[in-house]
Amino acid sequence: MDRNLMVIDWNVTTMDRDYYWDMLSLSTFYYMFPLPIQIQYIVSMIEFFYYPILAIIGVPANIIVVLILCRGKCGLSKCITRYLVAMALSDLLVIVTEVILRRINNYTFQLNVLKLTAVCRPLYVVIRISIDCSVWFTVSFTFDRFVAISCQKLKSKYCTEKTVTVVLATITVLLCLKSIPIYFRYKPRWITDNVEWRCSNTQSYFRDPRWAAFRVFEKVLTPLLPFILILLCNTLIVRYILMANHVRKGLKQQKMHKHHNDQEVQSRRKSMVLLFTISGNFILLWLVYILYFFDFDGYIVDPFGVLEQVAYMLRNLSCCTNSFIYVATQSKFRQQLKAAVKYTLIPIYKLLNKQSN
Repeated sequence: MDRNLMVIDWNVTTMDRDYYWDMLSLSTFYYMFPLPIQIQYIVSMIEFFYYPILAIIGVPANIIVVLILCRGKCGLSKCITRYLVAMALSDLLVIVTEVILRRINNYTFQLNVLKLTAVCRPLYVVIRISIDCSVWFTVSFTFDRFVAISCQKLKSKYCTEKTVTVVLATITVLLCLKSIPIYFRYKPRWITDNVEWRCSNTQSYFRDPRWAAFRVFEKVLTPLLPFILILLCNTLIVRYILMANHVRKGLKQQKMHKHHNDQEVQSRRKSMVLLFTISGNFILLWLVYILYFFDFDGYIVDPFGVLEQVAYMLRNLSCCTNSFIYVATQSKFRQQLKAAVKYTLIPIYKLLNKQSN
């Protein structure tokens, strides 16, 4: 089965494939293929429907999250709000570039303008930046909550709006600079009538030791280092909470501190639930990707690319799950969402009734 493999990113192996042909092959010759090929076909069929659904849900969900959070009526601090808005915007950019312009376009629409080398080269750079920002904004949010919960002396200096702005801007600029070499790793796949089409890796990308060092650097930067940092921060937070709760049991016996401590526990609990849910979601959805990271060449446990496909599906899913985390963990966010839906649907309902009458 010729899948015409074409590497287009350091961690992305994509395929020029016709999913309608895959569907025909799956239904007609399914039992003639060995089991791994059957599984690969099934995963490919799931992808064909999975990414459009992900885009339909993810784009409006992230837009709604940004609009609601920007109103500042969710009971969250301004620091947390800025981090969550930045995470939602980066997730939205991932869905637009990686899911819609790349995955869905390659699978379904195949717009010619996106096949031009002049378009696909910068597109791959933007995809890389958006994914890196999505990951590292989550890391910065986790570290901010670690400081707020575990480092009381540093909290007043670090957990400020100015610091959040500086951190987010610095991360964005550094990741943009880091991604510049990606533009130069591609060459036209073919030239027709002096028009350059598609993108393929230059020969030096596989031979030059500088490119080899760059690939290792990118792999460590995303996702290995963020994965370790998020696990470390959450472990230290849990350790601090256990120690603080032990001390607080003694303080609760004093009536003059009882009311103050209960409020502190309640506020801290809400912050921890949000943090652990976002961090846990990141760890779970990126775990398969980490496994694929250690089997990058695919020759050990994933010779047919099934683990790779599942890894990217789960990774891209992480870009729209935070919206549902806010709904599940934040009561005031749910209230704002209900109000937004109410004020949006009521005028539409009245207009429809007026037209029907």
